[in-house]
Amino acid sequence: MGKPILYEILEKPATSCVIGMCTAIWLYIQKKNIGYSHVGLSYEAAIEGHYWRIITSAFSHISIIHLVFNMSALWSLGVVEQLGHMGLGTEFYLHYSLVLVVVSGVLVLGAYHVLIQKFKLEYFRRVTAVGYSCVVFGWMTILAVKQPSSKLNLFGFLSLPISFAPFESLIFTSIIVPQASFLGHLSGIISGYAIAWGLIHGMNNYWAVSMLGWIIFVFVLSLKRSGAFHFNFLEIESVTDPSLPSVRFASGTGRTLQMSSLPVVGVNLGNFRGSWKISKFAAICIFRRCFTD
Repeated sequence: MGKPILYEILEKPATSCVIGMCTAIWLYIQKKNIGYSHVGLSYEAAIEGHYWRIITSAFSHISIIHLVFNMSALWSLGVVEQLGHMGLGTEFYLHYSLVLVVVSGVLVLGAYHVLIQKFKLEYFRRVTAVGYSCVVFGWMTILAVKQPSSKLNLFGFLSLPISFAPFESLIFTSIIVPQASFLGHLSGIISGYAIAWGLIHGMNNYWAVSMLGWIIFVFVLSLKRSGAFHFNFLEIESVTDPSLPSVRFASGTGRTLQMSSLPVVGVNLGNFRGSWKISKFAAICIFRRCFTD
């Protein structure tokens, strides 16, 4: 008899959170009737500055079958969180899930660029990748290297030896689901080997937080610059007031300020008995005293 589901969720907290997040995003996409072309990663979108799609494409799914297949595989791969004694564990899982999302996305765009520019395969200009499978294939590969005796359980009844799972799954999905992103899955495998063999290493809490900060910065900036979403709070508007005096430096080597006529300014201090008025003459004297050599 298996463990209670709540107990397994507590054993795989990061995996459970990712599955919950992907499910919530899928429900939102269905509710808002958002097409995968609006959130997926393509070469054309990338050259237009839609770098934010590297992130949105990873956590979005086309259909319920697409979501269930990826999340079922991810749940089985969550065993990584229980292997702290092997140098893996929850921290390792979180750190390198972030790496897998970014690196696999960049590799996909790199592959598109080579195929389009070098081999003139214009078909790949419009291909759109979407889904968390690039990360799933990455973790399959890491486990195949780190713990080759493990099994990959899909849907609770299909079990594959983890040592062969990455390439078995790559071929299987390409045959059964022709529209699946072969390059996306392959980029996940390559990223997984890079991590498992130590080519990408050294991630800790500091680097993970720094990387996350840069991802958020680039995400928001590219989202704004591409016009996909407007952040009004990032707008910088002119605050020029024609009623205020203009200030400029006089020519020459000195620092003497020249000012246009100043109106008489009244400063009303309600908590004091009277009101103070600063005259034009007094204001000019103050500026000259401060800024004249």
